[in-house]
Amino acid sequence: MPLPTADLRLIFTGSPEFAVPSLRALARTGRVVMVLTQPDRPAGRGRLLAAPPIARAARELGLPLLQPAGLRRPGVIETLRPLLPDLLVTVAYGRIIPPDLLALPRLGAINAHPSLLPAYRGASPIQRAIADGQGETGVTILYQTEDLDAGDIILQERVRIGPEETAGELERRLADLSARLLVDAVGLIAAGRAPRRPQDHAAASYVGKLTKEDGRIDWRRPAEEIANLVRAMDPWPSAYTLRGGRLLKVWRARALVEGQGKAAKPGTVVFVSESQSPLRGEIQVATGRGVLQVLEVQPEGGRRMNAPEFARGYRVRPGERWGGGDSRDSATLLAGGGS
Repeated sequence: MPLPTADLRLIFTGSPEFAVPSLRALARTGRVVMVLTQPDRPAGRGRLLAAPPIARAARELGLPLLQPAGLRRPGVIETLRPLLPDLLVTVAYGRIIPPDLLALPRLGAINAHPSLLPAYRGASPIQRAIADGQGETGVTILYQTEDLDAGDIILQERVRIGPEETAGELERRLADLSARLLVDAVGLIAAGRAPRRPQDHAAASYVGKLTKEDGRIDWRRPAEEIANLVRAMDPWPSAYTLRGGRLLKVWRARALVEGQGKAAKPGTVVFVSESQSPLRGEIQVATGRGVLQVLEVQPEGGRRMNAPEFARGYRVRPGERWGGGDSRDSATLLAGGGS
């Protein structure tokens, strides 16, 4: 597979950690003449300004960096045009790329998307695939158009989703895969041999941005769906429920084929083990179908801990109810940061 030639001039647009392996790979094999990313923004409890991961990586690599408040702002295209870019490469920039920027490079614009397009177009394909219980996903390298994730496919590769794999774990694997496929795609474009396979737009599905509310556990759902939600919301925004009016994050859980108290109302704790062994300790909660084995949680204001430690320290007992009906709703708790 030919690599990008040294004189192929690339503009890279991206923002989160997911995009960093792709930037590093392209910087090794091509000529990145500009990196575009989002502005520094307040982050953390102290709300101090923090640079996007791509900005930090660009500085480490010694690459030219531009952080406009918006790509449509006056001066952005004027700054980029003299660079005479051959190709625009986008990986999770976080905003729509405007038409004048897409049209600027001589060879067009391409994008890496972590799904098997046309499935899961949009902002949260990794999390939604896990939440839906999918057994596989992948990465698609496509030509970028004005329509969201709708361009012709250049390369696509499938990967299996592990039965207990979290969104964070899968994201790291797909980030590395995206980097490898992008290098291959840019090489094909440089050689004039890149394929163009149109998507089946009738088969397209769309997913929006995640919100904290997406992590709320509805105990009326089947245990398997809740277990998938727990994996999908790790590391952000986390799956959560309410216990006694306080936020309780659930970090690790499994659906049980056989569990205690299947006839109990959804959200009812039906079994508690305070075993010193995390492998044997658990809390079982009734769901709309089946029982959820809760293995790791984080109480409001506290740290992550295994289920038996939580059961001992917070006096969890069979018969108590988790979920709604508390004086403070989940939106209020989440707005305040929870834990």
